[in-house]
Amino acid sequence: MSDAVTIAYSAALDAMQRTGPMQIHPLAAMIGNDAGLTDGAALRAHLHSAGPEDALRQQFAQALAGWDHADSDAVWVAGTERNTAARRTAIVAALQLDPATQQVIAGLFPYAAAPIVIADDWQEWRTPERRNERDFYWAHYRRYLLDKGWDPGVVAGLDHATEDVVRRLSDPTRELAYQAKGLVVGYVQSGKTANFTGVIAKAVDAGYRLVIVLTGTTNMLRAQTQRRLDMELVGRENLEPEMSAHDNKGHEYQDDPDWEADRFVRHGGRPSDAGYPDIRRLSTHGWDYRRLRQGFLALEFPRRERNLPLFTPANLYTSDARLVVAKKNKTVLQDLVADLGRISERLGEVPVLIIDDESDQASVNTTSPKKWKDDSKERTAINRLIGQLLTMMPRAQYVGYTATPYANVFVDPSDVEDIFPRDFLVSLPRPLEYMGAEDFHDFDTDVPLAQRPLDESQEKRHVRLLGEEAQDSDLRTALDMYVLTGAVKMHRQRHGHGPYRHHTMLVHEAMARAAHGHAAKVINSLWDGGHYREAEGLARLRALYESDVLPVSAAVEPDLPTPADFNDLKPDIGAALNLISPPDRDTGPVIVVNSDPDLDRQQESLDFDRRRVWRILVGGNSLARGFTVEGLTVTYYRRVTKQVDTLMQMGRWFGFRPGFRDLVRIYTTEELHDMFAAACRDEEYLRAELRRYSQPADDERQITPRQIPPLIAQHRPDLRPTGRNKMWNAKLVEKSSPGEPMEPVAHPDPAKGGAQKTRDNTAAWLPILAHARTTVEFKSVRVGKIDDISVTQDAGTVYSARIAVLAHRDLMDVLRSLKWLTPDTFQPELTWLRSLTPDQLARWVVMFPYQVSDKSLRTIRGHGPFSIFRRVRTTTGALRAISESRHRNAANRIAGLNTSVVDPEADRLHAPATGALIVYPSVEDQVPDAQSIDDGLVTLAFHLVTPMSTMPLNGKLIKWQTEDSVNRSAIVVDAKRQTEARHQ
Repeated sequence: MSDAVTIAYSAALDAMQRTGPMQIHPLAAMIGNDAGLTDGAALRAHLHSAGPEDALRQQFAQALAGWDHADSDAVWVAGTERNTAARRTAIVAALQLDPATQQVIAGLFPYAAAPIVIADDWQEWRTPERRNERDFYWAHYRRYLLDKGWDPGVVAGLDHATEDVVRRLSDPTRELAYQAKGLVVGYVQSGKTANFTGVIAKAVDAGYRLVIVLTGTTNMLRAQTQRRLDMELVGRENLEPEMSAHDNKGHEYQDDPDWEADRFVRHGGRPSDAGYPDIRRLSTHGWDYRRLRQGFLALEFPRRERNLPLFTPANLYTSDARLVVAKKNKTVLQDLVADLGRISERLGEVPVLIIDDESDQASVNTTSPKKWKDDSKERTAINRLIGQLLTMMPRAQYVGYTATPYANVFVDPSDVEDIFPRDFLVSLPRPLEYMGAEDFHDFDTDVPLAQRPLDESQEKRHVRLLGEEAQDSDLRTALDMYVLTGAVKMHRQRHGHGPYRHHTMLVHEAMARAAHGHAAKVINSLWDGGHYREAEGLARLRALYESDVLPVSAAVEPDLPTPADFNDLKPDIGAALNLISPPDRDTGPVIVVNSDPDLDRQQESLDFDRRRVWRILVGGNSLARGFTVEGLTVTYYRRVTKQVDTLMQMGRWFGFRPGFRDLVRIYTTEELHDMFAAACRDEEYLRAELRRYSQPADDERQITPRQIPPLIAQHRPDLRPTGRNKMWNAKLVEKSSPGEPMEPVAHPDPAKGGAQKTRDNTAAWLPILAHARTTVEFKSVRVGKIDDISVTQDAGTVYSARIAVLAHRDLMDVLRSLKWLTPDTFQPELTWLRSLTPDQLARWVVMFPYQVSDKSLRTIRGHGPFSIFRRVRTTTGALRAISESRHRNAANRIAGLNTSVVDPEADRLHAPATGALIVYPSVEDQVPDAQSIDDGLVTLAFHLVTPMSTMPLNGKLIKWQTEDSVNRSAIVVDAKRQTEARHQ
């Protein structure tokens, strides 16, 4: 019966390739000549029993993903945007699925969010016919991922995401050369390598014949990337000719377990024997690119039709491809440039793809413009060499990959030799089952951490806060957690889950190599004194297991085997200890990973490919920036940095944690945790802004990649998006936020030299303080989570607030006179607010909320009384947060925004063109008695929201200046740019 179901439904899906989704059960019944298929029961039974490798299940995933992603105005689309819940609803409606089948489909094939694409004008060349004619390497890569156990829907999503990149490259057979430059933005440890592997596969299929992959700056990352490409793309048939028939042991993968187990992709024979290009490597797993003694021959591209250039199909499709995987090292890239220079006359005909992994590291020019000579731009070494490659190869396409794009989009957009992504930016969606920065924070909740339920609190599940001073007792607790989580993995593996090949702990406290050696000694000493096989150590493990591991796992992964009785875990603790620190091993369980060459000779190597790794890793930069720490479960992290991109790249605990998500723990300080929260907000803000501006306004695109820098936010003034030496070119001058909250935090700190500024600010607020004489009651709300979705609910209580109603111009007089920690704070927003007409914004309702306790009341310069709020400042003096969610509902309704909780008093205060502002008279949290502080030193912090009537008439929400080297005073957002060769 199952074979008949597969044949009937597979044929039905085939029939829908041109028509789009239609009634599937009747169609399958007709094709299969089986009326029993019309109720969907047979399909449900088949899908329930089918594994990921099932052909029909894979076909369903591919079809659904294709319809999810389709750009179409067909009737079945029903006006929905692609890759949305509404689009999936439209598909289900067109298929006319019964409720039971709908439930099965939703469980097996969740829709994936679409990549966000912002692009300049480009010429479509990837027609379905061209894709289908030549898809040799992509087809094998796709099959490899499916055989590896990837979900068919995820593979289908990868197909669409890679297509969004490849179609924006130049046609490799195009007569007029064009260099496209783009950027792909993913999440840290989220599968960017899989994306660029897919892009390379499709590019080689399409005709690109030289692929240069620039990895990070370490040998470990370069080797990891080379092996991944060799295993998943190049394949056995391209690697085997490099092996000697008489010296099989000399091959670089001869002792690799995956090579011996036949896990490297197979193409069914030499690709060239089937009329497809072979891939010839110019670097290996063990060796970076080196000067080629036979450089001319190795880089020569023979032409079958010698009177025609290489890029013509007759020559292109019969030539082999070359692959270089090189780290971003001056000597390595100089060698590559030198060898390519030997065939420079022919390079103009070669379609080249340059993949720059971690493209914001080393690739960006960081020299100060102040040091440049007239008409001469000085460049850092790697940036200069990448520029040389692009200059030498006019058909080279440059695609950068990073999770932290800040440095890339601040590059001068008019520098033709640089790497600014002028043609396209693709922001990849967050993958399913991915653990990222937001999985370690509880946003939008005012509930104290201790009162948050485990099944709703990310912080309570995964984060353990440390004191500011390092304590051996904290590190010991982290080591105990590492032992326990390893034991739970062994227990689960015994009960049919897993396997868990690797189990690692990361200790990252400093960048200096000397600090790594000291940390290793401390850890080994703590390990030796841990008594893990004795009563003392087991008692300590029992307490931690019962107070931490067991309740978290029971709440997060109740379906995975986690023993309720600690005694049942004891055999697994012994097994885990044997793997972490084998009895016959002289040294402790620590591997130090840094750039010290002597360590490689003194300790075991970190090799996830050839052996099982159950170790504690101590390191710095070598364990960051793209390197995947396999099996990472416990992290002890204390390293401080002042840049968002550096901070996020240190988050090696981000990634996929199949079968042990509940066991992940990070031990860090409150300050660092707050910094990650701010970095997470910066990241999500950028993605949200990209999503918003990617939608056309009046059938025209809103922005091009040249206009992205103003979309980058900074939620902490002490945490810059990237290094100052990468931020020469952009200046935001105006930013509008209709219907969006604004909450500047960089108020002067009276305790750190800002006393006079604070007094001046208080004086500026006096007219409003004096005007706030009416008291009203608003509804309190609470923010919680239902099914991991933030939900605002009526708290069942009210709070009182003083209010003042004043004209827009009067509030602007106050706001423009305020002084800040930094001169540019709130200025782009204020520029926009001051430009609004009375029709857009006429009046403001200013709220001064009361707290419940009368002890918080005091007068300010003779006005009031007002409640005083306690707020925490960061180390720079800026406030960490200002507003409270229970107050924001009323402000939103006053501004005319829809909320889930109706508030009659707020609705009464609403009127057309009305904004709302909540003022929090604040003192530092540690001030013992707010009554005793000088009232002129109370910070009047605020949260404001504007009505939707402030939306710019032209739909453009930003105005900014950029340091464009062609015209440094140009407002680029208003410029009409041509895209030179694209229209030729």
